[in-house]
Amino acid sequence: MRLRHAMVCASNQNRSMEAHALLKKHGFDVSSYGTGAHVKLPGPSIREPNVYEFGTPYRRMFDDLKRKDPELYKRNGLLQMLKRNLNVKTAPQRWQENAADGSFDVVFTFEERVFDMVIEDLHNREQNLMKIVLVINLDVKDNHEEAASGARLALDLCQKLEAVDAWEDEIDEIVVRFERQHRRKLIFTICFY
Repeated sequence: MRLRHAMVCASNQNRSMEAHALLKKHGFDVSSYGTGAHVKLPGPSIREPNVYEFGTPYRRMFDDLKRKDPELYKRNGLLQMLKRNLNVKTAPQRWQENAADGSFDVVFTFEERVFDMVIEDLHNREQNLMKIVLVINLDVKDNHEEAASGARLALDLCQKLEAVDAWEDEIDEIVVRFERQHRRKLIFTICFY
C-alpha cells in the first residue's frame, strides 16, 4: 500500500531531515516539518543559538554559519547537515502552517513534546475530511549519530506499515514486533480529522 509520510521534529533540521532524506532515497512519499516557533541551531554557546524563521532557505543558513565561524560549524557537523538538507528540499517548514492539507497517512515524530504538538494541531483542525492518520513517536536524541539511527528505525517501521494491506487492522501487532526487535518504545495514536 502506498502511504504518505510526514517526519516531524522541533526545527526541521536534524532528526526529521535525516529521516526525510533516507525515506526519499528509498522511494517513499515523504515530507518533513518542525513544530517550534523558530528554527534553532547551536551557536558558539548555549546562550547564543542561531535562530532563523521557518522558510529561511537551508542555503542561506549554510552561508550564514560559514561566514560566522566555518571551523566551529564544520567541527560540530552543522555545515554537513545543512548541505544534506538543501539537497532534500529548499527550506524548513513549520507543521502548523504547511501540513494543513491533511493528506498524510503516517506522521512520525522524534520527541514526545513534538508528538503532543502534532496531536493538538490535528485535534484543533476543522474535521471535515474524517481522514484517519497514524501518529507515532520514537524518542531520538537531537545529535547526528542518534538522528541517523532514528532514521533507520523510522524507515524500518514505515516499510512494515507499507507491507500490509490495512495498517489500521495490524498496527498493534506491528508495534509490538518493532519494539521487541529494536528494544525501543513507541507511543502512537490514531486521529481523525
